[in-house]
Amino acid sequence: MNNITPEMIRTWDIPKLNKLAQDIRKKIIDTVGQNGGHLAPSLGVVELTLALHYVFDTPRDKIIWDVGHQSYAHKLITGRWDKFSTLRTEGGIAGFPKRKESEYDVFDGGHSGNSISVALGLATAAKLKKENFKSIAVIGDGSIVTGMAFEALNDTGASKDNLIVVLNDNEMSIGKSTGAMAKYLNRMITGQMYNRMKADTWNLLGILPKNLSGKARLAAKKIEEGLKSLVAPSIIFEELGFRYIGPFDGHNILQLIENFKKVKNMNGPIIVHVVTKKGKGYEPAEKEPEIFHGIGPFATKRVLNSNNHSTSTSDAFGKALVELAEKDNRICAISAGMCLGTGLTEFRKRFPERFFDVGICEQHAVTFAAGLALKGLRPVVAVYSTFLARAYDQIIQDVALQNLPVIFAIDRAGIVGEDGPTHHGNFDISYLRAIPNLIISAPKDMKELGKMLSLAIESNSPFAIRYPKGTMNFNQWSQENSEMLIGKAEIIYESKLSDIKFKNKLCVLAIGSMNEPAYQAIQIMMEKDKPQLPEVNIILINMRFVKPLDEAMLLRVIRPGDFIITVEENTRSGGFGSAILELMEKNRISQNNVICIGLDDTFIEQGKREQLLDHYGLSALKLAEKFNAAIKQLQN
Repeated sequence: MNNITPEMIRTWDIPKLNKLAQDIRKKIIDTVGQNGGHLAPSLGVVELTLALHYVFDTPRDKIIWDVGHQSYAHKLITGRWDKFSTLRTEGGIAGFPKRKESEYDVFDGGHSGNSISVALGLATAAKLKKENFKSIAVIGDGSIVTGMAFEALNDTGASKDNLIVVLNDNEMSIGKSTGAMAKYLNRMITGQMYNRMKADTWNLLGILPKNLSGKARLAAKKIEEGLKSLVAPSIIFEELGFRYIGPFDGHNILQLIENFKKVKNMNGPIIVHVVTKKGKGYEPAEKEPEIFHGIGPFATKRVLNSNNHSTSTSDAFGKALVELAEKDNRICAISAGMCLGTGLTEFRKRFPERFFDVGICEQHAVTFAAGLALKGLRPVVAVYSTFLARAYDQIIQDVALQNLPVIFAIDRAGIVGEDGPTHHGNFDISYLRAIPNLIISAPKDMKELGKMLSLAIESNSPFAIRYPKGTMNFNQWSQENSEMLIGKAEIIYESKLSDIKFKNKLCVLAIGSMNEPAYQAIQIMMEKDKPQLPEVNIILINMRFVKPLDEAMLLRVIRPGDFIITVEENTRSGGFGSAILELMEKNRISQNNVICIGLDDTFIEQGKREQLLDHYGLSALKLAEKFNAAIKQLQN
């Protein structure tokens, strides 16, 4: 099929649009089957996407997609059909809206809850600049509960600006939507009697003669108000200053088009409530929308066979937490709408009274954990690195300032791969390291992850454990009886022989996921370049802790003339390497022979994790090259 544009589909009839919806679903399923991606969310909004672009004059009218993982159909009908096969690949179509990719992509969205704020900003700018365009925010029922969305609703209702909020209600965020708002929306869907009666009242008001007495018109208005106070499921939005319309069938293109045409000519803030089914049109995704929310390639049809993939760090974390919780009833687990992704499914099943999914509300999750900790519990907040930044103020003020024993299990730390710059977790060491009282750790393998989790639970301080996406199989080199103490590192490799005196050392200080490639880099050097290494002792230290550092070991091991290389899967700016430099400055040790290896001070684009690690010099081969260059400097 040739590239499609909104201008084209605005000339089509309903049967042709329905056929296009089928073709779009097939294209999405086939592409995600090959590349991986957010399947269920995008399948659920196909008809909604077509109706929006059909009615509104995009790109002049602005559509802001909340989170953005529901934008695949949007991309397919805005000139990117032919390129869609490159979805989420390096240099290809992004998995989220991207302004530099298309004029139809209004805002680079990858996190939830911000669409209404953006849309209100656009609407206000239109008023100030006397421009004429519609501003439409498309937000899911899982995102509407975020604090930022409520703040934006409150401000919008007060401003009375022209803004359309499309509430895409599918009873799902990533997992099943939880909380009072989810129940409230369900009541709204089932409140058909009220909606019919309200529509009849509005129609009555519309046909009353203009010269009818004010008393009669006021009486009709009171009927509508009385219905609202009696049975109105939409009252919360209307009290906030929004005109509520719906709910409508989000898969009925004709009904959506007809109602959007009416809404287009209305003024003031409007909520349009549409009901969709996540995963629509693909039975496995309809049955298991949480699994198919964001998924790897599944063209082999083996996606749900757990025997076909190795245990991930998320799974290892979840297993370790369950084992600890069996023995310690103080342990609670908190998820911000990411139970499956963070490995908490088994914990939720085994300990439902100690599992709390607070929805996509990271700020609330952290402060809620602080409240649990005040009463002697041990709350574990499991969260992706990129999402933890949303709760930075709460980490400082509500946890660290009060030195409360909240454990942060920071998943997807470092490079995550195909989800791109909005989801990489390459800043957490930097933004956490400045916070007093907070212990920051990173295991080298999955066994060490379990040990650190146990240590964190026994600690009386805030404790962060960061670990990467995927697996950490470095445990084949683990020292089974290695003692785990806060702030204590371990030497996991040393090349010298006891009867040989070496002039200098190359000290490689690795943190977390970088221990394995650093070890492999040394092995590559020993195999290929051993003749060049006659007078250099290479030592690899698994630092384990970014804060506090094992100062005693470092001062004992490092001597004048040694070359030091730090390796981290975090931005170098303010990261682990910076902590080492600060320690050396404090102890008046020369920093001339220190190289800090990490991620560049940039937003990292999408691509396979392994490819990106290599691109940024963190693969074993690239590290071997850098280690060799350092040794040559030592010998000179």
